[in-house]
Amino acid sequence: MAGALAGPGLVVVTGPPGSGRTRLLERLARASKRPVHAGGGLAMLSGQPALALERATRARMPAGDLPLLAEAVYSRTRGGLLVIDDLQWCDAATLAVLPVLAERLPVAAALRIPNRLGEDALARLLDAATVVPVPDLTDAEAAALVAECAPALPPARAAALAARAGGNPLALTALAKRAAHAGGGDPDPGAPGDPASAAAAAIADLPRPGRTALAVLGLLGRPAHPSLLGEGAPILQDAGLAVPEGPFLRPASPWMAEIAAGILDAEARRSMHEHLADATTGVESARHAHAAGLAARALAAALAAAEGASPQTRAEALLLAAELDGAHAVAAARAALEAGRTNAALAVLDRAPDPAGETAIVRAWALLAVGEAPAARAALAEAPAGPETDQLRLLCAPAHERDDLAAAVRASYDRIDHPGLAAALAGADPDALAAAEALARAAGDATTAAWCAWSRVIALADAARLVEAEAVAHEAADRAGADGAYSWQTRFLAAAAWCLVLSGTGLDNVIAAAQSLADHALPAVADTLIAASIALAEADTGALGAARARLSRLHDAPAALDGLVAWLEHETAWLDGQPGPEAPDARPGLVGGLAHITGRWIAYDTGTEPVAAEAAPWPAPVATTLAAWDKAAPGPFAQAASAWDGLAAREQVRCLLALAAHSGEPQAAVAALEAAERIADEHGLIVLAGRARRGLRKHDVRRDRRSARGGGGLTDREAEVLRHVAAGHPSRRIAEILGITAETVETHIRSGMRKLGAKTRTEAAVLLTAGTAEGGGS
Repeated sequence: MAGALAGPGLVVVTGPPGSGRTRLLERLARASKRPVHAGGGLAMLSGQPALALERATRARMPAGDLPLLAEAVYSRTRGGLLVIDDLQWCDAATLAVLPVLAERLPVAAALRIPNRLGEDALARLLDAATVVPVPDLTDAEAAALVAECAPALPPARAAALAARAGGNPLALTALAKRAAHAGGGDPDPGAPGDPASAAAAAIADLPRPGRTALAVLGLLGRPAHPSLLGEGAPILQDAGLAVPEGPFLRPASPWMAEIAAGILDAEARRSMHEHLADATTGVESARHAHAAGLAARALAAALAAAEGASPQTRAEALLLAAELDGAHAVAAARAALEAGRTNAALAVLDRAPDPAGETAIVRAWALLAVGEAPAARAALAEAPAGPETDQLRLLCAPAHERDDLAAAVRASYDRIDHPGLAAALAGADPDALAAAEALARAAGDATTAAWCAWSRVIALADAARLVEAEAVAHEAADRAGADGAYSWQTRFLAAAAWCLVLSGTGLDNVIAAAQSLADHALPAVADTLIAASIALAEADTGALGAARARLSRLHDAPAALDGLVAWLEHETAWLDGQPGPEAPDARPGLVGGLAHITGRWIAYDTGTEPVAAEAAPWPAPVATTLAAWDKAAPGPFAQAASAWDGLAAREQVRCLLALAAHSGEPQAAVAALEAAERIADEHGLIVLAGRARRGLRKHDVRRDRRSARGGGGLTDREAEVLRHVAAGHPSRRIAEILGITAETVETHIRSGMRKLGAKTRTEAAVLLTAGTAEGGGS
């Protein structure tokens, strides 16, 4: 482990419960000559963003923004060793940021196997790490451990304890200490050897106060003050089953504490939960009262905890109250929506006594939040008439019905003083939506305020005002993060990433940021937008196979994003030189216009008739581009390229390519192609840059790009490393495959980039692949 962390890198120690992972981290930390920053996950607080990193840095962390989180942690741990224990209790942001941090500092972590982490997030973490599995104790190691804990124990007794512990160091330590204290008799010859049974046996051998204290820690799922553990606190410390953490005690192995709670009989567990309900407050007290069967007390405690609480705590308290009494289901669902817990809102509404009325209204809100506008419209069939229902009808309405519906709604009210309805009537006017958002916030309507901000982002994006849309999305994400609305925060961050990709800005950075965000358990809309952002960025930077594979997995996209996914599939196929017969059915807005533009390119490349664009109120650059295709003349394409300047580099490049294709003068065509090549190179649009260079070669203009013939003077090792980069492997994984260090991998990548004239590692890999293919075909 120390060898792998001589420089920046990530080591993950894995093993079953009680196998000694924490002890290995402690030994590594003691041996380190660097400052050590140690933290870890907690079972009871496993959903709290970046908690383990906050414990390590002793500072609040910006968990909603992965690049900013990485920078915040690095600034406080620079030059040190970051140690994170109990990854199985860590949140998605922590898991996502560790590989990023490991590129700049040494990181050691421990992970319990098995665990409940998501397969994709876990695979990304382990692919970037040197994984060190902790083996079972050998007979000699077990004997040495028993001798350390109970030196006077006869060898035969020590061997019997080792068998009973099943190779688990923690269980063996507890058994040996207990045997030494009791001077104990013969072991149970039929004792099981698996670690869980060995742990249970070890716990059973503790004095009753010790068993009780360990069970308390298991039921709490967090550190506790010794006063709460009573006489058992020193027993646990002596047995090595609990260790101090400030003024509190935490279980040395949460697994052992869970087993201690699990082996309680029903009455003892109920009694202990009742005791903990007395000893704790707020939602925690309510949960213990509920577990003790004290429903009325639990309900009263949950409702009291909801009063004046933060959005997350209020949602948690009311969701528990609804579990106890369905009469609180609607209030719980509204609180869950405000906190961004959309799925929880949908689930709790099933407990509501009446599916109609306000239940239908809140169900429509929840369905709209997951992008299922048709289902939300259906839910409103059972909603009562009123301004909130009309607000939702407007938000759910298809674009072609919205104007008529808005006129009908306005005609039905003498005066519109409902903030939500006023916001919905603001339509797609960004300024009106900003004003409506401010009014909704002043009225305390967080849900309407969030929808106003979202509608404003969409309106700006649909108007091709991508830079403004990205800025508004980031501002809204910051507000949602401050409010604890995780679902809204990730949705806005995903929208910001999508706007950056469409504008063709910093694609390598966008890919990295989006992939970090993709490690979260994202709501459906955010998940689809992030996958779409990564896919388009991958396609534009040349990783076309990865992009098409990613899009093939977007088969359950929310209905509101079907058109976006369909356009991306055709766009990526066109970039890959494998266009379909025609572009998908276009929809209003920027993406709908881009679908028509892609359709024009597909028709041009395949010699087929394009699908005619409807006379829709397209964004100005889209309208200019479609008009240029209708006229098929250089002048209009030059105007279209100017219209996209500063808005979307990839569309500006495509207009310049079209200008060259429709120019009858070679000199003008070369000038357009050179401009397209320059802009594409500046923005990392590798595929479009390649198309420009192919066009230039037809005019006998060639570039001295060393990658175009056989690898540009790369060494065999540099070429081998870049081929692994092209396959999508991170540096740590490449190092493992080739048997070299990650630092050596980075050196080869930098050298390859320099030789190939590439600005990014992705570009270098694509240039190598393109050069090899071109050289093989010549």
